Amino acid sequence: MQPKQMKRIFLIGYMGAGKTTVGKDLAQRGGLSFVDLDHAIEARYHKTVREIFQEKGEEGFREIERKMLAEVSTFEDVVISTGGGAPCFYGNMEFMNSVGTTVYLKVSVDELVARLEPCKHTRPVLQGRSCEELKTFIRENIEKREVHYLKASIVFDAETMLTETDVENISKALLNLL
Repeated sequence: MQPKQMKRIFLIGYMGAGKTTVGKDLAQRGGLSFVDLDHAIEARYHKTVREIFQEKGEEGFREIERKMLAEVSTFEDVVISTGGGAPCFYGNMEFMNSVGTTVYLKVSVDELVARLEPCKHTRPVLQGRSCEELKTFIRENIEKREVHYLKASIVFDAETMLTETDVENISKALLNLL
């Protein structure tokens, strides 16, 4: 009898790519636990990511993020949704690839703008930007980050995620690839 194969799946991608939405559904369908890295950080520090950024700056936050990533990476049979920048610092992408399967939820700049425009008032880094400024900001960030994102074990097109059925289809397709 073969021992049960342990699964540790990391969802990566830009904000608005659907990491948390797909992650929850994928975990449920696969009989796995789900961890949102940003929520784990907030629960541990009793502060929002925004507050941590304000108090400690980006470098301080990224160090906290790295430590929390290492901690949740010890969990078994889990889907971990990372923050959009997590793969880009401290060799996190290489670390995630060494301990699990990474999945880059790839979404076009135009689709990300469409998804993020309605909620930009809740995301401090996007506040006050016109639609065109938002598009430029996202494009520039993806250009910097994609070198890390593309190191993922699986690059998955998550462009169409309008309905619950779309999310279910993405999860089912990912389960078949994993």
